[in-house]
Amino acid sequence: MNILQAKGIQKTYAGKVAYQALNDVDLTIGKGEFVGIMGPSGSGKTTLLNVVSTIDRPTSGSVLINGSNPYELSQEKLARFRRRELGFVFQSFNLLDTMTVRENIMLPLTLEGAGVEDMKSRAGEMAEKLGIAGIMDKRTYEISGGQAQRTAIARALIHKPNLLLADEPTGNLDSGAARDVMSLMEGLNKNEGATMMLVTHDAMAASYCDRVVFIKDGRTYSEVRRGDSRSEFYNQIMQVLSLLGGSGHELSTIRV
Repeated sequence: MNILQAKGIQKTYAGKVAYQALNDVDLTIGKGEFVGIMGPSGSGKTTLLNVVSTIDRPTSGSVLINGSNPYELSQEKLARFRRRELGFVFQSFNLLDTMTVRENIMLPLTLEGAGVEDMKSRAGEMAEKLGIAGIMDKRTYEISGGQAQRTAIARALIHKPNLLLADEPTGNLDSGAARDVMSLMEGLNKNEGATMMLVTHDAMAASYCDRVVFIKDGRTYSEVRRGDSRSEFYNQIMQVLSLLGGSGHELSTIRV
């Protein structure tokens, strides 16, 4: 079963000189897959994430998430769809520092009007899985970057979305915390069946995926799939990045 089916996605931004950010991009993500999206700055990967996340409407083409086209919904229904079907993890964590870790994790359930005891129970379960049960009563400014990203992942998954969208989740973390977060996401994918789409510059982060799709100049460039060896997969990713061109800073932070 496919959770995401994006076909013929075109995205053109109007202006004095029209800019085509995406040109006939197809992307399918099956249930339980962990897919990475990579490419140089300006390649269109962030635009693709915005289209999939229903933030930015495609100029043409179709997007189906769990069999539904979100762009056919009213604004009110689209907001509900986004809240229920999608989970989001960002580079900057996007946690609310006026709330505790527990309150941040429970936020999606609060918006859905869930009962207090149900919310606390589910937040506790997520915290145990993500190794943050001991910091639930702390404010977000009292915890480390790695703990903040784990909190953000817990918040993104607590309502059991059909698709988790992660935008540079290791971008603000040191190499040790980055590896911990990616191992955690891989474990949630393998053990919990979470379907994930990761946009990243970081070859280390991408090497935890099942496959990586590369985008260049708004088009799909190539794709590599992971075998038994993560280090070999990492090397394959690096080879494609070197062919894509661009500076090392644009493409990858080398952390193995």
